[in-house]
Amino acid sequence: MTMSLEVSEGVGTIRLDRPPMNALDIATQDRLRELAVEATDRADVRAVIIYGGEKVFAAGADIKEMQAMDHAAMIARSRALQDSFTAVARIPKPVVAAVTGYALGGGCELALCADYRIAADNAKLGQPEILLGLIPGAGGTQRLSRLIGPSRAKDLIFTGRMVKADEALTLGLVDRVVPAAEVYEQARAWAARLAQGPAIALRAAKECVDAGLEADIDTGLAIERNWFAGLFATEDRETGMRSFVEEGPGKAKFA
Repeated sequence: MTMSLEVSEGVGTIRLDRPPMNALDIATQDRLRELAVEATDRADVRAVIIYGGEKVFAAGADIKEMQAMDHAAMIARSRALQDSFTAVARIPKPVVAAVTGYALGGGCELALCADYRIAADNAKLGQPEILLGLIPGAGGTQRLSRLIGPSRAKDLIFTGRMVKADEALTLGLVDRVVPAAEVYEQARAWAARLAQGPAIALRAAKECVDAGLEADIDTGLAIERNWFAGLFATEDRETGMRSFVEEGPGKAKFA
């Protein structure tokens, strides 16, 4: 297992690499958290891609490892499991999942932690934990229902069925479907564009949306209001407005 964070031109790629199916064992989960924290802390990372390679995103947890765990062991482990995925969800920068092949169980839950999901036309996604007598444990019951709505989420969670890319797009589980050979390229184009954007404003936008969804609308509006006013103290705001006045919209170059 050689998971890594590769950085180029402001885009960091967290690459899952545990052949053959990128099963998310404990070591992989812990490494995922480390890389998410690194991507958060590094100033040269301005947008992030989660990628499992050309053949598979992640086919889920390591079932053999989980089978050996009893109730007490999973009580001790379950918070760390969720924390690994939450670390990805809380990267304060734009994050895109480049989904190829299978994204099942923990793999689907990892894709849910991204802000945007680009899937291969041959991708298959799902939460099959119910078929093991379990439920999703890395955020699936919460993030999936928030993304696609409770009834659709319950259908996938209750049945454990896989959905192909076209149905995933219809459900809103993924945001774009492209030929398999173009998944990473398309994800990189999305991330590269945002890597050139105003970093603090992008962070603010992400926090407002994510935190606002967890609160009542008045609290959400207060979060938005505080960030909106605060951005008037940033160089990016000065750059963006000056460029708009002098050159027209969409031409600002942010540091």
